[in-house]
Amino acid sequence: MDSIWKDAEIISQYTRANAMEDGYLIDVTETAKEAGFLYPVAVTRAVWADYVVPDEKARQYGQDEAGRLWDILWMLKYAIKRGGGGSTLLFEVRMVMKEKSMRVVKLKSMCHPGDTVEPVITIMTPDED
Repeated sequence: MDSIWKDAEIISQYTRANAMEDGYLIDVTETAKEAGFLYPVAVTRAVWADYVVPDEKARQYGQDEAGRLWDILWMLKYAIKRGGGGSTLLFEVRMVMKEKSMRVVKLKSMCHPGDTVEPVITIMTPDED
């Protein structure tokens, strides 16, 4: 069956690579490989700014980007292993936030086709798509 879109002209497209170049996605694949992920992994700018980069109070208590990113990836890996399948997964990470308070952060992961239809993973806040 022929698609009605087969001869359609592409007017514009915004790729995952474009989103990384523009800073909307941050590639964390190298750290993700260390954590055992097989697919490329990126986090949204919101996840990076709000959860990977610690505020000054959290830094005073030993928090840094590498450790917080590792915690996010590790908890996602754990959620994937115990999850029921599917391409979208909600998971939680406990993080030290302002004033040294421990908070449960809810995040969302999507496994979806990348720019060349290869599987990729994007970690975002629950209200992002």
